[in-house]
Order: sequence, then structure tokens, then C-alpha cells
Amino acid sequence: MRGEAHMEADALQERPGIAPMPGLFRGLSGRLLWLTVVFVMLAEILIFGPSVAGMRMNWLRDRLDTAAAAGIVIDGLQPSELPRNVQDDTLLATGTKVIALRKDGTSRLLAASDVPPQIDDQYDLTDVSLPVSIRDAMNTLLFGGGRVMRVFGPIGETDMIIELVMTDDALRKDMLRYSRMMFALSLVISLITAVMIFVAINRMMIRPIRHLTRNMQLFSEQPQDPERVFGGDGAKGELAVAGRHLASMQVELQRTLKQQKNLADLGLAVSKINHDMRNILASAQLMSDRLVDVEDPMVRSFAPKLLRTIDRAVGYTNEVLSYGQASEATPKRRRVRFSDLCQEVRDMLALDQGNGIEFLEQVAPELEVDADGEQLFRIIHNICRNAVQALATFHAQDPATVRRITITAQRVGSVVGIIIDDTGPGMPRKARENLFAAFRGAARSGGTGLGLAIARELVLAHGGTIALVEKPGPGTQFRIEIPDRPVALDDYRARA
Repeated sequence: MRGEAHMEADALQERPGIAPMPGLFRGLSGRLLWLTVVFVMLAEILIFGPSVAGMRMNWLRDRLDTAAAAGIVIDGLQPSELPRNVQDDTLLATGTKVIALRKDGTSRLLAASDVPPQIDDQYDLTDVSLPVSIRDAMNTLLFGGGRVMRVFGPIGETDMIIELVMTDDALRKDMLRYSRMMFALSLVISLITAVMIFVAINRMMIRPIRHLTRNMQLFSEQPQDPERVFGGDGAKGELAVAGRHLASMQVELQRTLKQQKNLADLGLAVSKINHDMRNILASAQLMSDRLVDVEDPMVRSFAPKLLRTIDRAVGYTNEVLSYGQASEATPKRRRVRFSDLCQEVRDMLALDQGNGIEFLEQVAPELEVDADGEQLFRIIHNICRNAVQALATFHAQDPATVRRITITAQRVGSVVGIIIDDTGPGMPRKARENLFAAFRGAARSGGTGLGLAIARELVLAHGGTIALVEKPGPGTQFRIEIPDRPVALDDYRARA
């Protein structure tokens, strides 16, 4: 298994355009290893000050205790002064040059040899705070050697004080030895800690992260392949959640890519069909022109509407062909009388042929909309056509229902608000969730959802808004707001 993983990683590194996976010690785990060593060493350095200060205090107290034991014995002897050879042995055993005992307010010199002319440092071990102890220890460690120091402190719980005079050479030598030992021990502890953390983190985090990264690299090469969806690697906790989200995103991406491919294929097919349809409509347009010369009054009344319908259909086919190459045409805005446009929508829907659907226009005759007339017609027609289809289905379920489409429009300042309301069954929940999504927002079986998607795109092209309005009663209501074009300052000045 490990060999396969290494072979897979090597194969990824050899592919062009794929960033190579860093080595185990050069990647995140390696940096974690060295950072652990550094941080443990920093922690040991912080501990080193109190530790070496404690070692120094213990060293000095040991000397005081040894000298105190000898001093009490000497003080009990009755010649008041020891022989020279005994003094030398006592000083050699305690590592000092002078031993003195203070008792009952008097000081007695117990032993002395080579008394130094001056004292460089004095230390009272009666009650030493930690900061002062650390300061004195660092001073001796860094700058000590060859200095004479006077050290004194109490003997046990008595009021006697033992006093020593000695050089700091032996003390500094022991402190240096202790420092080297502490450094070696700290280095060993940091390495052991770093290795344990490295192994644990590498097993719990780094390996799953590398697995996720490797899967993303493989998936990016062939995102359509279902076999390359992340299948999990046994990780737990947050990484397991990240793996599930990655798999979910990959599945959703594959679904989106599949839909885009289907849409691209559909667009190509529609363009081909539309190209031939345009030629057929052009022929029908030429033949319908001859209806104008027919003397029949019925033909004369319907001929203009038929000609406008065919002209509009030819225009739609041209727009579909251009849409397959780019996008919807930029609106050619002008002042459009909205009541006349509503009448064209009514004629196109053929609501006067006894289908039982009322079409009400609550629009002032003088209301004008600054918009592209053809695109605004498509917006209103698409929404009204959906309403007609919903009302026809509703009538089949309940013939006694009132079927009505109401268009209301009014201007407020520079914005025209249009409301299209129907008394149908309302929009299903699934259609509401994908309201303006092509091929997903269909409100009826067999629908494509393109009508609302096209209407929304055209409204946005005018800088307006379209929304489904919640209403207390049954039916569906859309509100459209289309603002006037902003007037350029130069045009305003020219007209003024």
C-alpha cells in the first residue's frame, strides 16, 4: 500500500502543470519537527535561569553547612586558636580562605589562610528572592572567575552566623559543568518530544492532508471521472468533515459540468434547428405579404396581426442565433406605450377565443415605459403565458374557479412598477427554490423554466428587478421594476 502511494506521488510529480508534493521533512511535518525542537529549547532556556540559580544556592549552602559543622566543633575546643595544620586542613576541606563565626554579638575568626586584600562580592543567604538569585547566578556564570566573595548565613535555627571568604572559581566551574549537562539534557528531551509529536501529527494530520491534496490534484485532471471523487481515508475529526465536504463539492461540480455539457449540446442543436426555422419563417413572411391584397374583410383584419407575429418570430430566431454566439442583445430603449404593448400580449395569447380566461389591464393609457419594446413584450408575454398554462391546468381540476390575469402598472418618479397577478394554483415549492434557473424552475410537468429565466435576464439588462411576491390568497404574483435611463449631463445641457 505504501509503495503504491509513493508510486502515485511520483507519477503526480512527473505530470506537467502539477505542483510536486514536498518531501516528508521539507513539508509541513518537517517544519513542525524543527519548530518543536526550537520551542522546547526555548522553554528549557526559560527554565535554565531558575534552575542554575537553584544549583548555585545549593552549592553555597552546602559550603556554609560544611563550614558551620567544622566551626561548631572548633568553637567548642579550648585553646582559642587552632594549630596551623588543623586550620589548613579545615580550609582545604571547605574550599575557603577564611571561616568566621558570629555568636552573641561577637565575631571569632576560626581559620584563615591567605586573607585577600579586598572582597569583590558579598552574598547574604538568609532570605534571597528568586530574581536576585537568578541575577547573581548569571553574573557569576558570565563574568565570574578569579573574584573573591564573602558569603554568610545562619546556622540552622540558631542565632549564630557562619561567614566564609572564598574565590568563585570552583563555583563557576561547577556551574559551567551543570549548564553543559542541562543543555545536553534539554537537547535530548526536545528531540524525543519532537519525534513523538512528529509521528503523532504526521499520522493524525499530515498523512490525511497529503491524501486530500493528492486527490484534489488527481480530480483536477479529470473532474468528470466519478472514480476520482474523494472516498475518505479513515481520518477523524475536522479532517473527516473536510473530506466529506470535498467529496460533496466534487460530486456537485461533476453534476454542474454534466449540466453545462448538456446545455452546450442543446444550444448547438437549437442553433441548428433555429437556422432552418428562420429560413422557413422567411418564406412564410414572403407569402403572408400577399394577404394584404386579398379583399376579404376577415383576412384584412387578421393580416396585420399575422404579419407582426411572423416578423416577431423571425426576429426571435435571429436573436437565438446571436445568443448562441454571445448573449442577449443590448436593449434599444425608447418610449413605449404600455397599454398598447399589453394589447399585443393579449392578442398573442388568443384570450378572446372563448377559453374563459379574463385579461384585465389596470394601466393608464398615457403610461410610457423607457425600454426596448420587443424585449419588454417578451418579458410580459413569458410571464402571462405561464399564467395561462397554470390557469388551464387549474380549470381542469376545478371548472368553477375564476380564471383571471391582471396587469397593473404605475410610474413612481423615474421607475415604472409592473405587477402581473393571476388566480391560478400558485407556484410549487420546487419551482420557488429554482425560480429563475433554466431547466430547473419549471412550474409544470414538461416545462423547461426558460420563460422566467429569459424574463429575468431581460429585466436585469434594463437595470431593473423582478421578484415573486408573496400574496395572502391563491395564485401567483410577479413584480417588475424598470427604471428610466439616466440622462447624460451633456444631453441634459443640450436639451436645456
